[in-house]
Amino acid sequence: MPAKKHKPEEIIGKLREVEIVLGQGGTTAEACRRIGVSEQTYYRWRKEYGGLKTDQARRMKDLEKENLRLRRAISDLTLDKLILQEAAKGNF
Repeated sequence: MPAKKHKPEEIIGKLREVEIVLGQGGTTAEACRRIGVSEQTYYRWRKEYGGLKTDQARRMKDLEKENLRLRRAISDLTLDKLILQEAAKGNF
């Protein structure tokens, strides 16, 4: 079964749930079972989304997508440039 892709809003909500459980004296393992993720996932989420508000997390994900799109465009253009340079060297 493929892993569920959580949205940033869901992740922040689940992190808040964990904070509540931990504040009530629960363990990290118990809190992770309650939100339905592994401890490794919880710690990765906490590292990435800890302290963010929902709108900030959404904005961060949008910027990451835009950054990826721009990187691909740059790599395509760089490849085209290299091909043209090689073709120009062969013509002389």
